[in-house]
Amino acid sequence: MTTSPEIQQIVDAIHTRQRFVLSSHARPDGDSIGSQLAMAFALKALGKEVAAFNADPAPQPLMAFPGVSGIRVAPEAVGAFDAAIIMECGELSRTGVRGLDRYFVINIDHHPGNGGYGQINWFDASAAACGEMVFELVLALGVPLTPEIATHVYLAILTDTGSFHYSNITPRTFEIAKQCIAAGVDPVLVARNVYDSNNMGRLKLFGAVLSAMQIDQSGRIAIVYLDHEMARAAGGTYEDTEGLINLPLTVKEIQAVVFFKEEEGETYRVSMRSKGEIDIGAVAKEFGGGGHKNAAGCTVTGAVDALQKVFVEKIERAIDRSDTDVPVTGSAHSNG
Repeated sequence: MTTSPEIQQIVDAIHTRQRFVLSSHARPDGDSIGSQLAMAFALKALGKEVAAFNADPAPQPLMAFPGVSGIRVAPEAVGAFDAAIIMECGELSRTGVRGLDRYFVINIDHHPGNGGYGQINWFDASAAACGEMVFELVLALGVPLTPEIATHVYLAILTDTGSFHYSNITPRTFEIAKQCIAAGVDPVLVARNVYDSNNMGRLKLFGAVLSAMQIDQSGRIAIVYLDHEMARAAGGTYEDTEGLINLPLTVKEIQAVVFFKEEEGETYRVSMRSKGEIDIGAVAKEFGGGGHKNAAGCTVTGAVDALQKVFVEKIERAIDRSDTDVPVTGSAHSNG
């Protein structure tokens, strides 16, 4: 495997520094947690000092993975570090963690629209998950693929491909997964920890949200809504909604899902998912958000009924455009 100039820059920067702080985006997911911890274990294998800071805790199903409990949940990175490695963030502010700009910043990301805020910037839109990039970096550093590193790389890939559902998958994705399993990953155990470790409050919350789900007039878009009162009534939490957005897509006719989650007042976190060539990443970008073609999100403010109407109209246009697009030769990266 040929090492890119960006990877070589990062390798050199790591070898010449000792103390590292790692961070990823607020409201972390499997890719951000997996990438962070795979990187942390690799750095520790090199004898480096490592600390991880996130703005929010990991989703409960991920707490079973090694090292997750050691991630510090704090609004600011505190400590004497030689460099900060930031993963999965288009802008440094996406971490939600203050103080990271005090350090030498290494920016590793696969999301379109990365702002190039680091002293070293490595962006690879062809990667199905940031975990694929970390895997390459681990090899370039000469660190053996231990079961701990491999488990977190596999976790990143499994979750950011939607359990190998999304169109961002390439032959490289399966080759890395193969090497992870050869290194000792138990794919059944990883999947069970991620997808089969729900609590009763989560199950009831899923039921409450899905029972209130609406379908647009075309029958192609599911509109999902959650506020704080609904969560309390079901005995669940906002963290319990991880993965809920993907369920409507299991219906053959549903081509896209938009999920409005109340934050405060009339501010809503909007998450979107789609199938195939439907580019909801472009919709999120219109509202200052981002993501990939099949998975994206943004934060908006306004009356929820009006917002739902606007988003449905824009997603309908995205679906119509995908129906008229002429296929091109080559691989297409969608979401993580």
